[in-house]
Amino acid sequence: MISLPLFSLLTDVAVLAQHGPADVLITGLTLDSREAGPGIAFGALRGTATDGHKFIEIAVGQGLAAVICEELPATLNPATAYVLVQDSAAALAHMASAFHGHPSRQLQLIGITGTNGKTTCATLLHKLLRELGYHAGLLSTVQNQIDEEVIPSTHTTPDAIRLNALLARMVAAGCTHACMEVSSHAVAQHRVTGLRFVGGVFTNLTHDHLDYHGTFDNYLKAKKGFFDALPKTAFALTNADDKRGSVMLQNTAARRETYSLRGAATFRARLIANEVHGLHLEIDGREILFRLIGVFNAYNLLAVYGAAVLLGEDPTEVLTILSGLTTAPGRFEPVVSATQRVTGIIDYAHTPDALENVLQTLHEIRQPSQQIITVVGCGGNRDAAKRPIMANLAARLSDKVILTADNPRFEDPNEILAQMQAGVTVPDATKVRTVPDRREAIRAAVALAGPDDIVLVAGKGHENYQEIRGVKAPFDDKLVLTEIFLELNK
Repeated sequence: MISLPLFSLLTDVAVLAQHGPADVLITGLTLDSREAGPGIAFGALRGTATDGHKFIEIAVGQGLAAVICEELPATLNPATAYVLVQDSAAALAHMASAFHGHPSRQLQLIGITGTNGKTTCATLLHKLLRELGYHAGLLSTVQNQIDEEVIPSTHTTPDAIRLNALLARMVAAGCTHACMEVSSHAVAQHRVTGLRFVGGVFTNLTHDHLDYHGTFDNYLKAKKGFFDALPKTAFALTNADDKRGSVMLQNTAARRETYSLRGAATFRARLIANEVHGLHLEIDGREILFRLIGVFNAYNLLAVYGAAVLLGEDPTEVLTILSGLTTAPGRFEPVVSATQRVTGIIDYAHTPDALENVLQTLHEIRQPSQQIITVVGCGGNRDAAKRPIMANLAARLSDKVILTADNPRFEDPNEILAQMQAGVTVPDATKVRTVPDRREAIRAAVALAGPDDIVLVAGKGHENYQEIRGVKAPFDDKLVLTEIFLELNK
């Protein structure tokens, strides 16, 4: 068990004031007052739902060792150490890194941020590194991984305490590299503060998470904050074709690198063909066939290629391995019914840009006789502004559309669907049906499909649950679609 004196964890923390014993031994860190107890340091964070400062006295009553806070309570317990800081989240992140022996400094840690493509890029880079012979870790929306060991994921980026614990496990397992998604929430909430990255990758920036950030400018600043914090020893690789790509590099101290399908860049690609069996690209003068489909995946592949080369890997070997890799679960994942000759596509597309990318890709690879039937919803307690936009895109770029529930959470799914329906224009109205039950919506889409048609089930991707009124019930789009195909085969 780890046991370290409090003062040794505060080396990188800007302490405003300290009360009580400085040499108290710390055996664990927590953000949850219910986990407080002897040897534990509790970080009182001001969250969006509640303020951890309200629970300091309760935590102290449970015998904890130390409190990290932005405001001291009226009464101080002489047996407890109180550390006053300007930002508890940033302080806890630095402490978590120190507590676990600064594991990020012992890894080649690459962070990938952007609205879309984070999971695919992180997963591909992880697979690539392992094929190159490295022991590598993965931190992603779909799952966390230490070499072959899979650890379920609950957030795109875990909190700083769990994150550093996972990185420490990777180091203990002999990993030399780690690939991780870096969400905008993670930057804003200091989950990645104190980590040392050897490289950062930017994919793109579109409309998302405004329910949390409030404005698009705040969302952009959160993404940019990741690159602003990179050291000069790191590389910052950005998508030159995204209009915000150059913004990410404005204030970074890291080495600035770019990738592009359209113009001059450090790493360039040319799209030769985008077909149902894969992509044909020319990358830095080499023609390669890839198993992934879609222009958006051309960008993902180019970003991963660039990151690997910047890590010092051989370009030819990298491209050879990438050509044989498949995407992450729930990212343009096919489910085929041979009997009905219907192709299902499961995709995590839950933003307007991601949905448009997927539908445009289907248009590029389908035959003229093939219909595109789209099942799509929008999550509850999230950015409502995108709901009519999502429905409008689906109706405009599909032959038929079923609007349905996604994860309604604590909202009325019928109200979400009404907001989506408002985005459907009169000319497209006849294409659109509303089926609130997601399983029945997928069943209805399959029933509408004829031979060789394509059924796109969008929004949830890899998720294996549906969240309704705070309860997560088992629900897997891929499994449900497979079951419906099997039922119709009987």
